[in-house]
Amino acid sequence: MKNFFRKVAFGIGSNEEVPSDPLAWALNQLDDVPDLTWKGRIPSSKEMIEKHARKNLIERKKLQKKYKDDKKLLKIGIERLDDETGLRFWPSLELSIRHTEAMHSTSPVLAKLWFFWTNHFAIVEGGYRSGFYTGPYEREIIRPNLNQTFEKLVYDVTISSAMIDSLDNSQNIGPKSKHGKKNKKSSTINENHARELLELHTVSPAAGYTQEDITQLAYIMTGWMNGYSKSTSDTLPVEFNKDRHQPGKKTVFGKIYKSGKKSLANVIKDLANHPDCRDFIATKLCRYLITDNPTEEMKKPIIKAFKDSDGFLPEIHKAAIRVAFEYNDQYKKFQNPENWFLQMAKLADFSWPSSPTVMDLYELGRKPQSAHTRPQYKLSELGHNPYGSKQPNGFSDLEVDWISPELLIRRLVSAKDSFELTKSKNNNFKFYKNIVHKNFDNPEKIFQYLDKAKRAYEIQILLFNHPDFLRA
Repeated sequence: MKNFFRKVAFGIGSNEEVPSDPLAWALNQLDDVPDLTWKGRIPSSKEMIEKHARKNLIERKKLQKKYKDDKKLLKIGIERLDDETGLRFWPSLELSIRHTEAMHSTSPVLAKLWFFWTNHFAIVEGGYRSGFYTGPYEREIIRPNLNQTFEKLVYDVTISSAMIDSLDNSQNIGPKSKHGKKNKKSSTINENHARELLELHTVSPAAGYTQEDITQLAYIMTGWMNGYSKSTSDTLPVEFNKDRHQPGKKTVFGKIYKSGKKSLANVIKDLANHPDCRDFIATKLCRYLITDNPTEEMKKPIIKAFKDSDGFLPEIHKAAIRVAFEYNDQYKKFQNPENWFLQMAKLADFSWPSSPTVMDLYELGRKPQSAHTRPQYKLSELGHNPYGSKQPNGFSDLEVDWISPELLIRRLVSAKDSFELTKSKNNNFKFYKNIVHKNFDNPEKIFQYLDKAKRAYEIQILLFNHPDFLRA
């Protein structure tokens, strides 16, 4: 059962005891959401949006106007502006906060599930603003909801500034609204957010929704927008602008919803409690933790927990962990690059992530040093920067999408290059033998493989690219 600790978390570190009851160890981490373990600076979304993102937006427009005919000076000006507002620093700070939860917190199982939900509700890397708000969104919207209901999580995500911006709902204006009647040319329905709320966040295409359902849901979502000041071009907090809301009743899945602000909460309640939503979430949890091809039997306990608890996430999570435990010996799940890297970092006792002391030394206006950008660089090299999703469906959980020769070579290179992060006292066979015993049920098989290594860094390359480590 030792691989179970990597299946639902990130393994057992060299200085940790192997829990005698793996299932109880995992389940006991899911009821509460403790404070973040990170002891350094943690910028709020309010600070990021109103201070740094706002300045970047305003000054960027000025630069584009000033240097519209000189691309070289424009590039120099934008790079300087990005450093003044920390755009090349914040993502690595967020990864440091995120990775500290995985490696050093008392609830690594909760951290791994947090990673699942941040990918489920992914923010698209579109333009420069995602670098400012994606991390705070995941910390302030998703993580605190891990001991709430799925319905509440969906609602809070849907009306978050980050998601509204990412899926263009500020541009979703009712043609028959007060604003729409006055501005007919610029007032149109934008279905992006409504479509993804159905397809990716709740019921999935299995529910059989129609184009008309998407349109009607988009009507319900009109008026929800990031505030905007014409005088200063400032982005303001999310608001429901009733002047942009499409009046009249709307029908989604045959149910009628009244006009107004409350209609969004009402339709989300129905979507979150739809049978196809429960099946969709159960499928994705099993695919994340257990196998690319979940069976109906696997999903049943999770679906039941979802239904019986009215979508209470701790109960859904516990059911998923129990299923992972039950099927542990039958299935080994290929780990995505971030999970793989964090398991390597934890087992090898890397000096990872960058410490609060190091990150707090960064000063706005300066070009970040390598220590300040290393987290983002490492994951980008692996092809899996969680703050760089190209599509709203996030990163794949399927083995076929991560097992190409190129991506496997990247892991080999990462294991070699990351040897510099290994503490010198651990560069010996005795250390690796200890962590193998703690994390593998077949240590002798692994030792025979590691005997091929002649140098300490070769042990690291061989161990962390062994088939039994790539899968958990």
